[in-house]
Amino acid sequence: MVFTACKITYSFTGASIAPNVRTFMVDYFPNRARLVNPNLSQLFTEGLQEKLIKQTSLNQITDKADLEFSGQITEYDVKPMNISQGDLAAQNRLTIGIKVKFTNNKEHEQDWEKTFSAYEDFDSNRSLNDVEDELVRLIIVKLTDDVFNASIANW
Repeated sequence: MVFTACKITYSFTGASIAPNVRTFMVDYFPNRARLVNPNLSQLFTEGLQEKLIKQTSLNQITDKADLEFSGQITEYDVKPMNISQGDLAAQNRLTIGIKVKFTNNKEHEQDWEKTFSAYEDFDSNRSLNDVEDELVRLIIVKLTDDVFNASIANW
């Protein structure tokens, strides 16, 4: 009788990574949205890299990694929300959408392409310029959490 075992590593961050997976790479996410924030591509790319570095034991490399993330920013939009008296918006919503391709070069059955979207609302008597940096930071945290959970945590 022969027994074989498959080992998966679990961590307190919810990551479930096979022991033969040791490296990752995150390609630059170009901004293909109609409205462009000039810093968004760099901020999102670095945010995803930081999330993977801090919450896994994987090593970041620049080519032919075990796990590869690529994609693009597809949406950057501000829309009025909560219309109040006189057809005025009480709040506005900044939404960022991304398309991600995840490749697991150790187990291609886990490969996927998905879109993710996240938003933050802000008071309509404040301009986007006043709140944009903070809102973008908050939205990037949500998006990187979503990508991490879909790929590493398998949620």
